[in-house]
Amino acid sequence: MYLIYTIPGISFALEFMVLGEMGNLLRVAVDAMGGDFAPVEIVKGALSAVKEEKELEVILVGFEDAILQSVGRKGMPPRTRIVHAEEVIGNKEDPGLAIRSKKKASMVVAMQLVRRGEADAVISAGSTGALMAGGLLFLGRINGIRRPALLTVIPTFKGGRVVVLDVGANVDAKPEQMLQYAIMGKIFAQEIQNKKDPRIALLNIGSEENKGSLQVKNTYKLFKDKLDNFSGNMEAREIFQNGADVLICDGFVGNIMLKAIEGISRDMFAFLREEIKQDLKARIASTMLFSIFNRVRANFDETEHGGAQLIGVNGACIKCHGASKEKTIKQALIKQAYPLVQNNIQEKIEQAVSSITN
Repeated sequence: MYLIYTIPGISFALEFMVLGEMGNLLRVAVDAMGGDFAPVEIVKGALSAVKEEKELEVILVGFEDAILQSVGRKGMPPRTRIVHAEEVIGNKEDPGLAIRSKKKASMVVAMQLVRRGEADAVISAGSTGALMAGGLLFLGRINGIRRPALLTVIPTFKGGRVVVLDVGANVDAKPEQMLQYAIMGKIFAQEIQNKKDPRIALLNIGSEENKGSLQVKNTYKLFKDKLDNFSGNMEAREIFQNGADVLICDGFVGNIMLKAIEGISRDMFAFLREEIKQDLKARIASTMLFSIFNRVRANFDETEHGGAQLIGVNGACIKCHGASKEKTIKQALIKQAYPLVQNNIQEKIEQAVSSITN
């Protein structure tokens, strides 16, 4: 537990033991200045998570005055503190250049906290490119991993979840790198989703072995040789039918697929809402179906699932959507950062990669 003292320009925490308090706090550095609605929505989400999860400590990184203003009159609650950062990395900046030149940027400072062991995880809704560059530069890769990947979880109509990677970190991955994606996805499905023997599939334009580009064909052969639980190629239309537990693709294909799914999910519900408004019978019927609509929307609502993990780096690193608001940040902290650290995902990935490459 922590007592918080805030002095203009300086924030620090005095740690003390409380009788009967069990376990260690999970410390997450949150880039309070990243995203379209920063810092207000980012701060609100972080504080909501702290209220719900008693073993969570949040370190808000960014302009101290702006963060304090976002906190409001009640002030800083327990298990929260501020680390001041003087700069922000914008989405229009060159990611590689910005992450190296802006040493006092909120995203950089947050990652440095993880690197120094002062935080266990980092979350940002800022520039995706900068976060990936920073993950490699400041956190470094897990031993044996050639390229980290962005991992997300897609809900299905069967009630399950499909682990998908890569969804944007590397647009042109080699078969050997895709194999490592499969290993990381398998570990994630086992440890976070409790899948004992997750089925791994390769995203392709057809289910036949001879389909796809040369890259995909070579990846198929490698998977068939190295993975015991490889179920073959899978078409995108099978994702929502639980066709696999882990789905592998390069970042170019994965990012397009993910954004198409997000757009359809968002616009379909908006379209239905407008159609119902224009039809009296539909409006009457919708009142009886209200609970069903809510359940379906909640299942496919991207704000329910937090962000995407930059998996393969030393430390839990989570990228939230640029338009993230309070709920998304809260879910990223509770549903993603917390289990990633608690289950020692990095260590288990390193062991798995070592066993398959030796």
